[in-house]
Amino acid sequence: MRFFDRRTLLASSAIAAGGLLAARPAAADTPVAGKAFDVEFQGVSRLAGGRWHCLVTDLSSGTRVPVVDQDADFLMEGASVQKLAVMTAVLAEVDAGRVRLTDTTTLDADIVAQGSGIFLNQAAFGDRLTVANLLTAMVQVSDNTAVRLLSRFVSGERINEILDGLGFVHTRVEPLPGQQRFYLGFTTPRENNDLLYRLATGTLLSPESTRAALRILTWSAIGYTDGIRRNMSSDERSRFGGKHGASEDRRHETGVMFDENGGPLVVYSFFTDQAPEPGNYGATNPVVQAHAVLGRLMLDTYDGLSPLRGFINPKDTAAAGR
Repeated sequence: MRFFDRRTLLASSAIAAGGLLAARPAAADTPVAGKAFDVEFQGVSRLAGGRWHCLVTDLSSGTRVPVVDQDADFLMEGASVQKLAVMTAVLAEVDAGRVRLTDTTTLDADIVAQGSGIFLNQAAFGDRLTVANLLTAMVQVSDNTAVRLLSRFVSGERINEILDGLGFVHTRVEPLPGQQRFYLGFTTPRENNDLLYRLATGTLLSPESTRAALRILTWSAIGYTDGIRRNMSSDERSRFGGKHGASEDRRHETGVMFDENGGPLVVYSFFTDQAPEPGNYGATNPVVQAHAVLGRLMLDTYDGLSPLRGFINPKDTAAAGR
């Protein structure tokens, strides 16, 4: 991988390591590819700036092997990455039969949230939206109004009960006193990585809910492509399923890289606070530029097939998005 200097980082989404980095030694049992990726990660993150709290796990052997483990137990605001936890809780209720994807609610003007999403741009309200609509909008385009509407089906307190029952100790939303609604709350890179691993391997939700979630996460014809997926073809983008989050000085991006047959190969959880240019939420923010470099590095480093079962076919997703 060729590296460039910091000026080029800001201009062309590449970052210089210059071969002068004192990277943390990888564990002795880390695969060669993982050791190489860890060195590259250290260079990219250092030059991007900010404080990085990350976990990257290599699944190419059929088990999880950490290749980047940097402050992975740091508890921090998850921003919109927490929408993955909300999605998990809602789909767990669907699996339990307490909520149906076809259940509907009304989009009222007084529940519209500012920030990311599509529903705030409507000129008229009163639409009947299904749970399936809301999950797609919440994850695909990070719609904040969809979060509020989903609270009509699963409250903040219930979401936390479900997350606790699934074994997540730190991943929590913040219920608002006396209300169904909630703030998105906190998580750690390690728990986020575990959630994504369990989702991708079908051990978190039912097969039907797993496929539903991964269809949303891997659909790259619309949605966020400023970070991990930026320097990729449409076919390559279809092999990544993930979620970004941005709030003030925090820039997060997490997800799963699949092989060309849909088997999970790498799970990545990149969380950053104290990011430079906190008012710049676009593709030129240095941390977002770093995500773009890391996405390309993952794709070029892990080019084999996964021994793990896949729940999606990236070729179908790529073809449908053309």
